[in-house]
Amino acid sequence: MLEIDGLVKAYGENQVLKGVSFTVAPGQMFGFCGSNGAGKTTTMRIAMGLARADAGEVRWNGAPVDEAVRRRIGYMPEERGLYPKMKVREQLAYFARLHGMDAGSAGRAAGEWGERLGLGERLGDPVEKLSLGNQQRVQLAAALVSEPDVLILDEPFSGLDPVGVDSLAEALLDQCRRGVPVVFSSHQLDLVERLCDAVGILARGSMVATGTVAELRASAHGRQLRVVAPDAAAGWAAGLPGVRVVSESRGDTVLELQHGADDQQVLHAAVATGRVTHFAWREPTLVELFRDAVSAPATPVAVAA
Repeated sequence: MLEIDGLVKAYGENQVLKGVSFTVAPGQMFGFCGSNGAGKTTTMRIAMGLARADAGEVRWNGAPVDEAVRRRIGYMPEERGLYPKMKVREQLAYFARLHGMDAGSAGRAAGEWGERLGLGERLGDPVEKLSLGNQQRVQLAAALVSEPDVLILDEPFSGLDPVGVDSLAEALLDQCRRGVPVVFSSHQLDLVERLCDAVGILARGSMVATGTVAELRASAHGRQLRVVAPDAAAGWAAGLPGVRVVSESRGDTVLELQHGADDQQVLHAAVATGRVTHFAWREPTLVELFRDAVSAPATPVAVAA
């Protein structure tokens, strides 16, 4: 298990991290979300020993992460760390050997991961000859080539086309199936929602929400109903107690119900207008949950162990 415990980091007067904590279990994919400047990259750099925390600790299986453990972490930084004139296959094999693989195993792994991530025809090309998207694939292959025990990836899907996204997503899911904890940051919240077992939302240096998407939805403020009543006049729900009209267009109405409001009373009011073709609770998307979390005061909300 990877544990990020109470990380604090300041650069002068700028308090970047304010006690950031979360855990990633074996085989779990954890989506680390936050606005630009929230502290995601700083957290990952501390985990890799590239920055020093003012307080807090990073642990792997209960022990502080040291240099030996870091050699078993597959890390992808936000900025590219490739050698532009080195050929793709040689580069991947080089990174594999840095992580402790012998020359034969490193060469085989370089070819396998190059093929898997769509670089098979470019393995003999220098990195500088590749498109930015293919350079991103090389960076990803470099993080995966050593068969790491942990994966820490900073914006791994950035710049990838849909085929590349699908290839990487399947590769990460395979890593989870073999028990590897995977944590990645991303602004592509639809991907986070689709792939991740758990999500952490960072705002202004603090974790403001952690848990599964289902748990975050359950803890969201307000319950929303979508009611489609084609014959209803505008404003039909405006006077219902404990109900706020979120949106209304041509009989398609989204309502927010306060705690204790009666959804059956809403249904009766809708039926009174005529036909009701849709009546169901509406689940907020991760994008909506994210907006609510980062706009609220930074009070940590943990809904999962």
